[in-house]
Amino acid sequence: MCPQQPPSPQTVEHGFPNQPSALAFDPELRIMAIGTRSGAVKIYGAPGVEFTGLHRDAATVTLMHFLPGQGRLLTLLDDSSLHLWEITHHNGCAHLEEVLSFQPPSRPSFEGVSVPASLTRITVVLLVAADDMAALGTEGGSVFFLDVTTLTLLEGKTLSPDEVLRSVPDDYRCGKTLGPVESLQGHLMDPTKILIGYSRGLLVIWNHPARCVDHIFLGNQQLESLCWGRDGGTIISSHSDGSYAIWSVETDRSLTLQPTVATIPYGPFPCKAINKILWRNCESGGHFIIFSGGMPRASYGDRHCVSVLRAETLVTLDFTSRIIDFFTVHSTGLEDDFDNPRALAVLLEEELVVLDLKTPGWPALPAPYLAPLHSSAITCSAHVANVPAKLWARIVSAGEQQSPQPASSASSWPITGGRNLAQEPSQRGLLLTGHEDGTVRFWDASGVALRPLYKLSTAGLFQTDCEHMDSLGQAAEDDWPPFRKVGCFDPYSDDPRLGVQKVALCKYTAQMVVAGTAGQVLVLELSDMPVEQAVSVASVDLLQDREGFTWKGHERLSPRTGPLLWPAGFQPRVLVQCLPPAAVTAVTLHAEWSLVAFGTSHGFGLFDYRRKSPVLARCTLHPNDSLAMEGPLSRVKSLKKSLRQSFRRIRKSRVSGKKRAANANSKLQEANAQLAEQACPHDVEMTPVQRRIEPRSADDSLSGVVRCLYFADTFLRDAAHHGPTMWAGTNSGSVFAYALEVPASMAGSEKRPERAVEAVLGKEVQLMHRAPVVAIAVLDGRGRPLPEPYEASRDLAQAPDMQGGHAVLIASEEQFKVFTLPKVSAKTKFKLTAHEGCRVRKVALATFASVACEDYAETCLACLTNLGDVHVFSVPGLRPQVHYSCIRKEDISGIASCVFTRHGQGFYLISPSEFERFSLSARNITEPLCSLDIRWPRDATQTRVRESPKLSQANGTPSIILAPQSHDGSPDPAHSKSADTPELPEATLSPMSIDSATSADTTLDTTGDVTVEDVKDFLGSEESEKNLKNLAEDEPHACTILIK
Repeated sequence: MCPQQPPSPQTVEHGFPNQPSALAFDPELRIMAIGTRSGAVKIYGAPGVEFTGLHRDAATVTLMHFLPGQGRLLTLLDDSSLHLWEITHHNGCAHLEEVLSFQPPSRPSFEGVSVPASLTRITVVLLVAADDMAALGTEGGSVFFLDVTTLTLLEGKTLSPDEVLRSVPDDYRCGKTLGPVESLQGHLMDPTKILIGYSRGLLVIWNHPARCVDHIFLGNQQLESLCWGRDGGTIISSHSDGSYAIWSVETDRSLTLQPTVATIPYGPFPCKAINKILWRNCESGGHFIIFSGGMPRASYGDRHCVSVLRAETLVTLDFTSRIIDFFTVHSTGLEDDFDNPRALAVLLEEELVVLDLKTPGWPALPAPYLAPLHSSAITCSAHVANVPAKLWARIVSAGEQQSPQPASSASSWPITGGRNLAQEPSQRGLLLTGHEDGTVRFWDASGVALRPLYKLSTAGLFQTDCEHMDSLGQAAEDDWPPFRKVGCFDPYSDDPRLGVQKVALCKYTAQMVVAGTAGQVLVLELSDMPVEQAVSVASVDLLQDREGFTWKGHERLSPRTGPLLWPAGFQPRVLVQCLPPAAVTAVTLHAEWSLVAFGTSHGFGLFDYRRKSPVLARCTLHPNDSLAMEGPLSRVKSLKKSLRQSFRRIRKSRVSGKKRAANANSKLQEANAQLAEQACPHDVEMTPVQRRIEPRSADDSLSGVVRCLYFADTFLRDAAHHGPTMWAGTNSGSVFAYALEVPASMAGSEKRPERAVEAVLGKEVQLMHRAPVVAIAVLDGRGRPLPEPYEASRDLAQAPDMQGGHAVLIASEEQFKVFTLPKVSAKTKFKLTAHEGCRVRKVALATFASVACEDYAETCLACLTNLGDVHVFSVPGLRPQVHYSCIRKEDISGIASCVFTRHGQGFYLISPSEFERFSLSARNITEPLCSLDIRWPRDATQTRVRESPKLSQANGTPSIILAPQSHDGSPDPAHSKSADTPELPEATLSPMSIDSATSADTTLDTTGDVTVEDVKDFLGSEESEKNLKNLAEDEPHACTILIK
């Protein structure tokens, strides 16, 4: 059942696109497109409506334009190539395809004169929708015209700068060129007219059908951008000196010498250029002037600002990252006399901000997607599956109280195009991200759109080096310019010690643990009401007064004293401070026993947060482990020591290898002779060749780091009595198992028990190769993992089998091993490093539900290696089920950030601002399934020759569906099943487990699937030539590649 894999492990990307470079909006379909520097194209509509494409060349997308209402997008790359994308429907779902591309000639000839290639660089594009034509402004000042349906140049339509200069007064020419074309604007009411703006400042209204100049505006200031008013009677231009000018289009004259208004809004001192400007009129009177840039060069030249001016009201929107582009959502119908803008969308380098222009004060609208995950750098993440509805509602309510919307706001998210066809998720999933500034953010990870729910901040509990000021940048009323801080991206942290390292949440009691960089461990509880209370503080010394160790790292954070006001949400109850204050490396919570366990590079501790008293502290340091005392900022000092130890191990390995070879050389001929005389039986299964693994030195630096902690109710002392236990695994391959005496009154009781929790060391295991222990899990008598706290007692999960013998699964970086309990004797193992040559980085137990039988599921072990491969093993047999490449092995941060879910999915960072979601289960897949209403006639393009579209998503991972088509573009019914259930070619499938309950009944449905073996068989058969000939003649079944 585990080998039943989706077509590709990667299913959807969450978060904000990395390094955006272009923006476009279709006012008819209400969809938005974002292009990136890596050549990715991402289209967004309503929540859940997403399309992703990637250009073949990793070039920067500089411009994008939608053909309104047609579902087509024209993109311009920085190599001046043009690409046409289409949103097409197949099998009821929409997909994004690249269908045509255009590369301008390197040295085109104009009027018989060869011009340099640099002058042919395309600077601006205008779509003339009435004629299915595009105007291309170039660096040389020429305007070329392109047929959009075929992406071919229209001969005889080119407008040269010389042709424009003939209509300009002689004194304006004075030997100067017009410069590059900076702007092309179309007339909303009269599409035959095009407004052309040249860098020198000249503005020209060009009548394209008549091929003549209708009007000339003699501007002398270097031009940056243009905007044509809705009625065509007003033109507004922005310039490099921070000024903008308003020109009146007079029908009785063809020449305008001066603008009616020219002003420098932030003058009189020198200002930066106004890069883009928009003019929007309103039915209620007045008009909006919206522009970016123009700030005083000396005082605020480093600010990223968009100014919104209406009548006497001016607001300077101050952002924390560079402005890429912006647009307004307004009326575009020909029957409308006014623009009446309702929203302003600003794309920044690190986030998207949408303002409500209908509400006084122009507040920001909460985004249902594209939230900046990296508003502060992500330091850790965790996933919580099957969140109860009550807890979900409480978290959502707490988030709404954090950012209440104005009561007068009647606007909603304006980008609502398309329909989400995906079914409602059967369960709610929470993605928790810890950040560098001490915050934990809660995300709705149930569907395609990753929606922010709630933000927990821990900085208010501590006295930081630099007090946090949320009002930074907010100016007083009499200050100029009138700055208003907008957006949530804040890359600066008040204190690096606030960084969150580990989080754990109990979904049944709404309690959670947040552990940080300075050894702080916070126990929090969800409250629906604000409360003012003091937080209990306790310290746990993990060194246990061991002599010879001195902490050289950072100091601990100083908690605030006295009662503090905590808003509704997760409120801290207890602060446990580890000493020395090293970063917490592992944490786990057992709400039923009111215990929290935590570990650092020095040891681990156990704390009873109900009684607010420590239970256990154990130091794991080796006598030679001095590096653990220096902290993260002092590791450079020990670089020479680490290199010296590495070379010593290499020399030791070589010397021992030579000795073994010398001892074996004398017996080599004798052994070969004996083997030659014996007949090797053919039915003997040969053991696969294994790599020799050198044991790690016991005095390796940081050997005492605690890697994992685990609570379990199992058999540790004897086979007749089970009870609470705690397990800890370290970097040196040591496993400590403690038997806990938990008072019975603690389970589910609010009273403080009289008797304290006691911990007694029951077992201690040392792995032979001293490989770091990555994970520990106890399996019941049926070989299933134990349920979470409260799951069994509240009948939320099947009770564990306490009759049969339990076992403990210990996963190290090199192998998986199952030991029986309570004897701790080896039962089963799989040496991953010896077999595959890789090391384990992440491990999780996941439940895989059967596609064929809804009531059947298996628990398997999923692991991610340092090579980026994902392996799935049966439990407890540890038989390999499937493995394939998931993450590039060079992507170290992506591998380190990976987190598995309980139902066979996972997340990893593909950039600082994006999570890639992947699925290991064919039953549990989260991917965009959407449709879009397009008015463009599809039949007109079915006969057009199409180029091969892209073969990968924005991060380079394959996501392809092969769908045979008929002439009318509809999917071929005979092949519809193969389009729905393609097989993963990269997956390496092993035979089903012998102990599987359905190994005899389960079959893989591969009808119509295309695999690598099928292609080889097809090409190697005797009928291949005949089949190829038939395919060439079968035009109605041309295969197109669809992108999901």
